[in-house]
Amino acid sequence: MKSDRKVENLFVVGTDTGVGKTVLSLLLMQFFFALGHTPFYIKPIQTGCIDPNDTDSDARFIYRHVGHLTGKDPAESVIYCFKNPKAPFFAARDEGKTIDLSVIEGVTIQKARVHSPLIIEAAGGVLVPVIKNTFVTDLILLTKGIPIIASRAGLGTINHTLLTIEALDRRGIKPLGIVFIDAGERETPPEMVSENKEAIEQASSIIVAGVIRRIHDFTKPPQDCYQPLIKMFDRI
Repeated sequence: MKSDRKVENLFVVGTDTGVGKTVLSLLLMQFFFALGHTPFYIKPIQTGCIDPNDTDSDARFIYRHVGHLTGKDPAESVIYCFKNPKAPFFAARDEGKTIDLSVIEGVTIQKARVHSPLIIEAAGGVLVPVIKNTFVTDLILLTKGIPIIASRAGLGTINHTLLTIEALDRRGIKPLGIVFIDAGERETPPEMVSENKEAIEQASSIIVAGVIRRIHDFTKPPQDCYQPLIKMFDRI
């Protein structure tokens, strides 16, 4: 992939909460900076933290571990931030606030004028409510993002991943690929990873690009962490 080529917006979604979306977003940011692109991270809605500089802030995590962002303010990447660790619709309601989708759309358009690609990270899974009768899937369509699915590598991932793909497919959204995140104390047995990959690809025709193992230094992850990204973006 040439470094001067504009890349479309990428929307990192998960099969569940806590599955590894932020780690995948971090790797995407590092990957595109290394290629000479100008990526920008957006967390449209952050819940479960006081502000974008809180220790629980996903944006703070990204900014801490991407050298190109040293000294910059994580608040630049967060559009809405709510204290309670809930689905955005309910976290906003707890504070007597409403999420304005036009604001999210406007920020996305503005940032896309000067950055490529945008790395947009979802809040939870694809059917998490953002406002009444509006879900993360609607944010994907609104921002014209191409989803990359972060999935667990181990037991249960076949069901969760295929349900996520089915929800996207019903709305005419095709993911670029799937990345297994295997960050537990014990690695998932290779045979199970292989079987999970086989089942998902056969049922969906979406590639499982690879596995990201546990990372000990997020500032300098092992080079093999980027192999799933190389595989996906060789296909664009």
